[in-house]
Amino acid sequence: MPSVPLETPTSTETSDSTETSDDPPGDFDVPVELALAAIRSHDGPIFVDLDETLYLRNSTEDYIDSARPRLLALILLRIVDVLKPWRFTGGEATRDVWRVRLIRFFFSWTSIVWKARIPALARQFTNANLAAALNQASGPLYIVTVGFKPIVTPLIAALQVRTTRVVACDLTTSSRRRGKLACVVDALGEDCVRRAVLVTDSKEDLPLLKACARGIRTLWPDARYRRAFADVYLPGQYITQIKHPGEHYLRRAVFQDDYMWWILSSIALTATPVAHIAGLFLLLVSFWVIYEMGYADNDMIANNYEAQPALTRAFHEVSVATPMIQPWIWSMVFAIAGIFVIRWPAAPALRDFILWTLGLVGTSLWFALYNRANKPTRVWMYGVLQFARTTIFTLIVPVLPVGAMALAAQVLPRWAQYYVYRLVGKNWPTQARFGIARLGTFVLLAITLSIALGRGVLMNWTTLALLGWSLFRARRELAGIFSSSVRLERVTSKAPRE
Repeated sequence: MPSVPLETPTSTETSDSTETSDDPPGDFDVPVELALAAIRSHDGPIFVDLDETLYLRNSTEDYIDSARPRLLALILLRIVDVLKPWRFTGGEATRDVWRVRLIRFFFSWTSIVWKARIPALARQFTNANLAAALNQASGPLYIVTVGFKPIVTPLIAALQVRTTRVVACDLTTSSRRRGKLACVVDALGEDCVRRAVLVTDSKEDLPLLKACARGIRTLWPDARYRRAFADVYLPGQYITQIKHPGEHYLRRAVFQDDYMWWILSSIALTATPVAHIAGLFLLLVSFWVIYEMGYADNDMIANNYEAQPALTRAFHEVSVATPMIQPWIWSMVFAIAGIFVIRWPAAPALRDFILWTLGLVGTSLWFALYNRANKPTRVWMYGVLQFARTTIFTLIVPVLPVGAMALAAQVLPRWAQYYVYRLVGKNWPTQARFGIARLGTFVLLAITLSIALGRGVLMNWTTLALLGWSLFRARRELAGIFSSSVRLERVTSKAPRE
């Protein structure tokens, strides 16, 4: 499948946000030509931002991108993004401090690689027009940045721009918390700030823009914000950063729903429950690596062929690698490990590997056909995808009859909701109560099963566990129904008698 472009325009200096065209213009916004003219004519101090301004990329991200091996460094950063230790040191402003310091600690050779990359980066990403204007100006030049001194100092030296002084942050959280204005005032004094012209691209520099004699905010057409390791593949990134950003989708929809149903419907039939749970987790990862490829392909097809594609904003702003071959390698490694763990202490059969591989290939092919079908056709194909997502593990492990009913209760409401969404469209409520639908479907299917096979088929702790987890997942929806329930005669007035 084609990949998301690795570089996207931006105009922000921080490493975790991007500028978009729908941002309202500010009082300081100036076209490129006028900004260059203002620099040449200003008789006084000149302040210029570094990232995405004088240097057309982000120095912090490019430094982190110098860590080797890249995959291990990316995994470290993703773990840190989950833990978010900057919550305790001043919030998002200190995020890059944690990222850089951890990279320097675990990959201490990164600074050597960074300095080796600087000459090529400087040649390619120096803002030549801005550099020429700065070299022609008469006033002292101060490069002011919230980038980090150990990173930006050798980079600025390679930009070949006359520089009076560099004002940058040290690798402490306090400098990032104080902000650029405070750092510049401390370093250069209030009088220097009041006489200066500032050229930046970032709206976060608004306090400094207001404090200077003239503040200029310019978006440079060649500037690119590129996240570190944007071209390194890691499973789960497309779902968490593009398909369902900020939704905790893996935890809520994959682990709390799919994975728990896999466990509860089958664990009663194993003699090694710990190995069973671990093996199912490995198989879950194996499956979702391939299923995620279907999501990425779905978005690409929508972007290329649909008039009004339902894409997240992150699709156009975030860079995530989506290669063709690497996901299959990851999936097969997790599959082999999962099957060995599930079958332990016995040896797995060749049939297990063949069935699982066929299941993955079939799911991938069906997802590809689904993505290329028109929307009315997708209504009927969607159920197969949900069936594969919910039951593929049964190719390897057996389930109890009541477990099979629970899996069916997972598939049917999802399919029904998609069916109504496609046929009813905008009239479909935005808060569909899937948890209650699944709970009701499970209860009805379980009762139906008991009618056919006798009540004894439900008299086991698997039934109780599945029912309990269904109630737990639907707890907020049930609470909402109970809290909003009112007797009809209390809200409907009687018609007046004639």
